[in-house]
Amino acid sequence: MLDVFKKAQTNHYAIGAFNVSNLEQVKAIVQAAQKLESPVIVATSQGESNFIGVRQIRALINVYKKETGLPIFLHLDHGKSWEIIQKAVESGYDSVQFDGSELSFEENIKMTKKVVNLAKGKGIQNVEGEIGYLRGSSSLQESMEIKEEDLTKPKQAKEFIKNTGVTSLAIAIGNIHGIIKKNDISGNPHLFIDRLKEINSVLGKEVFLVLHGGSGTPEDDIQKAVESGIVKINVNTELRLAYAKALRKFLKENPKQTTPYKIMPSVVETVQKVVEEKIKLFKSNNRL
Repeated sequence: MLDVFKKAQTNHYAIGAFNVSNLEQVKAIVQAAQKLESPVIVATSQGESNFIGVRQIRALINVYKKETGLPIFLHLDHGKSWEIIQKAVESGYDSVQFDGSELSFEENIKMTKKVVNLAKGKGIQNVEGEIGYLRGSSSLQESMEIKEEDLTKPKQAKEFIKNTGVTSLAIAIGNIHGIIKKNDISGNPHLFIDRLKEINSVLGKEVFLVLHGGSGTPEDDIQKAVESGIVKINVNTELRLAYAKALRKFLKENPKQTTPYKIMPSVVETVQKVVEEKIKLFKSNNRL
């Protein structure tokens, strides 16, 4: 996984990390990656992991990897409890994130280092830490205020990396979780690209930088972020919205249909289109 990140870092593109909680979402992501010849990361949050099952999603990804030959990686997104971290590690996830952003700086370092030691002992290459605070949740938001104290501080990030040993770092540069809707279009704030450049300058090649909140962020900001050092971008809300909208549309148009394998193809197709758009935006297509 780290060699894929390194290649992305060198060639200025980013790998999409797309959240899932069922088979249909996984299928859409894999089909998009296969069509566009892109490496891809399938991610599960704590809630998603508990729903689909960590062993079950690991087995499913193994099948798709074997059938397609694609570099598909399984990542634990925003692991906040020691229990879910352990489950993901024991189940063979390729990558885990410990999210200690709500803890004190000292406690965040302590817990993240503990996760790094656990993961390394099991041969897991990538551990993602987080410093700075991302507001919101993976849903539609009414409004959001980004505060200066939320943003990642470059020198603090360097200290965090030194004391934890993480290989990737989720940073806060004005990004949020979810989508702020204004007149049916995204009203998400612009990213602080200058802060990203400052972080990248201070950290150099010590760590791979991650952008959460890839849903709704202005496309030109995404492109600037990728050019400025971001190598992994998380997307969740847009996939959820596409899934729910397509499912509701089909059932409204076909109220008597009850057969899942006849209902779900249009949903998979809709989600796949969103994933394809993101892969192209991140410039990871044709990178195999």
